[in-house]
Amino acid sequence: MAKVLVVDDESSIRRTLKDILEFEKYEVDLASNGKDALELIQNQNYDVILLDIKMPEIDGMEVLEKLHEFTDCPVVMISGHGTIDTAVEAIKKGAYDFIVKPPDLNRLLITIRNAIDKKDLVVQTKRLKKEVEKKFTIVGNSPNILELKEMIERVAPTSARVLILGENGTGKELVARQIHEQSSRSISPFIEVNCAAIPSELIESQLFGHEKGSFTSAVKQRKGDFELAHGGTLFLDEIGDMSLSAQAKVLRALQENKIVRVGGEKEISVDVRVLAATNKDLPEEIKKGNFREDLYHRLSVIIMQVPPLRERKEDIPLLVQHFIDELVIRQGRAPLKITEQALKLMQEFKWSGNVRELHNVVERLLILCDKEISERDVKQYVSPLML
Repeated sequence: MAKVLVVDDESSIRRTLKDILEFEKYEVDLASNGKDALELIQNQNYDVILLDIKMPEIDGMEVLEKLHEFTDCPVVMISGHGTIDTAVEAIKKGAYDFIVKPPDLNRLLITIRNAIDKKDLVVQTKRLKKEVEKKFTIVGNSPNILELKEMIERVAPTSARVLILGENGTGKELVARQIHEQSSRSISPFIEVNCAAIPSELIESQLFGHEKGSFTSAVKQRKGDFELAHGGTLFLDEIGDMSLSAQAKVLRALQENKIVRVGGEKEISVDVRVLAATNKDLPEEIKKGNFREDLYHRLSVIIMQVPPLRERKEDIPLLVQHFIDELVIRQGRAPLKITEQALKLMQEFKWSGNVRELHNVVERLLILCDKEISERDVKQYVSPLML
């Protein structure tokens, strides 16, 4: 049952609104002044607040300003002395809506329902954002991981391009995500392109988009990833596998901050921060003629090296617990413990697949074990595959 707080210095208004809202199955609390309202709001959780403007001592506008210090509950202002200027001021200060007394019953109820829906969406968005942030957290306290985190904090607020190097499965995408999340572009899109997974003949269309009819299957116009990432971050994963022709166009886009769709002629301005990652030795690829040296220098303003798991084995217990916590929620099962002996054995493995392989192993153990992961379980389900 949704909970509503009615704040008004007129007892008749309070009683009338209480009767109406309780008839509509809302739970209702009342406050006759701003001071009492602030005390109630600090101690109770409300889904919506109906707040009168003209009240003795602390008026509604003052209450509205103070509310944002401890709640994000939607506030509907109600006043018998309403003007357009007052309504505009209330909305600027964060009110959800403004209703003139005597309120139209239908409009009031619709406004309350919409305000509650908005609050539910805000709560859900925050929860999902926390889940996403947790999913892309860089876990570890080893010296090289702490150094990497410090470098991310230093580089993220800038607009510098970053080249992220590391073996497969080390977590290069996590580094890119953290750079984006800690930058001023975090509210804008993060677009990821796996250059190795897209055929060379389609990579240009993927990155720059295409015009209708530009090739056989181009039945309609399509925006490319550079356009979709406008204002945000474009992450070019496995850039060492990009074709030379696409490299030339990426270089031009980085130089001029403009792109041209495949089959088009119009230049389109883009504001994109480019992050790139690869597991290849790009200087060696340049010598072989597989990668453009000028593009390499454009991308490598900052170079970050993500360490392999074998160089940060002290982080394995933290990573294992992180994966267990994540997987038990996803699988909807009871929490599972792992013994110290099992963790020590896992620290002895080489982990050629790095953190990605460790994640898969933990998931396998969660499926095959009941209440506890023991050293015996690791020997049975993991060790034979590590030989």
